[in-house]
Amino acid sequence: MTVLLLGGTSDIGGEVAARVCPGRDVVLAMRNPSAGTEAEKRLLERGAKSVRSVAFEATDFASHRRVIEDAGDVTTAIVAFGILGDQAKAEHDEAEAVRIATVDYTAQISVLTVLADTMKRGEIFAFSSIAGWRARRANYVYGSTKAGLDAFCQGLADRLHGSAVKLITARPGFVIGSMTEGMTPAVMSVTPDVVADAVVHAAQAQTSTTVWIPRRLRALAAVMRVVPRALWRRMPR
Repeated sequence: MTVLLLGGTSDIGGEVAARVCPGRDVVLAMRNPSAGTEAEKRLLERGAKSVRSVAFEATDFASHRRVIEDAGDVTTAIVAFGILGDQAKAEHDEAEAVRIATVDYTAQISVLTVLADTMKRGEIFAFSSIAGWRARRANYVYGSTKAGLDAFCQGLADRLHGSAVKLITARPGFVIGSMTEGMTPAVMSVTPDVVADAVVHAAQAQTSTTVWIPRRLRALAAVMRVVPRALWRRMPR
């Protein structure tokens, strides 16, 4: 019964792992395994049976199945890697646009497909975002990847229906953490621990589910759909 965290240094992923690790083996998959020392120590302090860090490169699709299968009997998978990227650069540099799309969408559907194919039971945590609900001028490249990932997760949840594996899809608002350091928090911002509490609680359900974090964000999302485009294009990140 292994916990696999893809994105071993992720703020949100680490918080989720800390809540589900007691008495279990944990595998932290990240680009630089030597960076996992602090995360390993924290999880052991939180009751993990064992913790090890392994190399994982999101853009190396051919390695995904091997990394996941080598992790052991995965019963909890946390797909928490990703980048914000540079929106301003991506508007003129196709390589940056493709880099964001590759890490935040293509690599995500790759590992989610492998997890759904190999896991016999348990839960998969995936992270969408309010940014994908309606893409904004200020961050449409990142937002488009979240829109695609959200749609993929809806279909994957239906595919897993009736099986012993469930998919918990998080739709948080602005998350205050290392990825957004230096940015001004948006309305209804949350912290990684709040996101983790919400998705771990949602995993207690018997089936796949999607979680707005915070819950009242659902009401804001409904309003977002009807804002006139002339006004919407001036909305900040």
